[in-house]
Amino acid sequence: MSDVLRIGVLGCAAIAGRKVLPAMARVEDVAITALASRDAAKAAEFAGRFGGAPVTGYAGLLDRPDVDAVYVAVPTGLHHRWALRALEAGKHVLVEKPLTATLDEAAELVAEAKRSGLWLMDDFMFRHHSQHAAVRRLVESGRIGGVRSFASAFGIPPLDPSDVRYQAGLGGGALLDVGVYPVQAALMFLGEELSVAGSVLRVDPELDVDLEGAALLHTPDGVPAHLSFGFRSSYRSMYEIWGSEGRIVLERAFTPPPTLNPTLRVVRQDHAEEITLPPDDQFAQLVCAFARAVRDGAVFGPYADRLLRHAALVDDIRSRARRGPADPTI
Repeated sequence: MSDVLRIGVLGCAAIAGRKVLPAMARVEDVAITALASRDAAKAAEFAGRFGGAPVTGYAGLLDRPDVDAVYVAVPTGLHHRWALRALEAGKHVLVEKPLTATLDEAAELVAEAKRSGLWLMDDFMFRHHSQHAAVRRLVESGRIGGVRSFASAFGIPPLDPSDVRYQAGLGGGALLDVGVYPVQAALMFLGEELSVAGSVLRVDPELDVDLEGAALLHTPDGVPAHLSFGFRSSYRSMYEIWGSEGRIVLERAFTPPPTLNPTLRVVRQDHAEEITLPPDDQFAQLVCAFARAVRDGAVFGPYADRLLRHAALVDDIRSRARRGPADPTI
């Protein structure tokens, strides 16, 4: 492989065009060499915006010798199929979050990546923003005492009725789209031994997709994580860590733009303070982390374990959920 990681893009999704591909253009040691869509006009449009050769259909991109790695930006229900085909074609793979719709699918991808000696990464861009390291330093320094609970919420207003996230056959639903972020954040701060105590999903009876939900997770010693998510609320993207001597609140936890100076709020019994942090480009940091892992031949095992732990929790939230009807809103 050359010093520049040559990336092919499978799927010209909106998130790819708005966030990920512009970030790739900002990273010096990666290059977009091909972009594939089932729609030839869409492939040509994206190639005109971001460079690289337009390719009609996904399979043709996987045969190209000028592609070292593939960014899979198709709907969630198609992640497994095309990530697996990319791995089988000898390409490293970056997949839009979540990695797959089920644990079984995730396990098959992880096994193939290990067998092939390839790197497989999910696109949880928020993990790469420096604001979370700042939160961790505050917690580890004892600023809020011992951690007693974690809470997180990610909710957005209703989507356009034609959005693929309302299509059950394509892996739609709030849990797999916005719910996976609070799950990932809980794993970041409470560790990977979390279990599901209970969950609730409100399901549109006509679409057969969940529109909102909540879950209660806990550590082996009983520290809870209260998670909420949905497609029918005002916008919210936050987490809070509550300790024995105070709490830390972070708004814009999952979606800060690269120009934003994040603000942490630390609240104690006798005072509250706001800490302004430097801006960070979480999408560019994600691309850098993926390229570095591929280039350095990073050990995949620990990351693979995290991929599977996250998928197992999401599966458990879904399988254990008490389901209730949600009034149609679209």
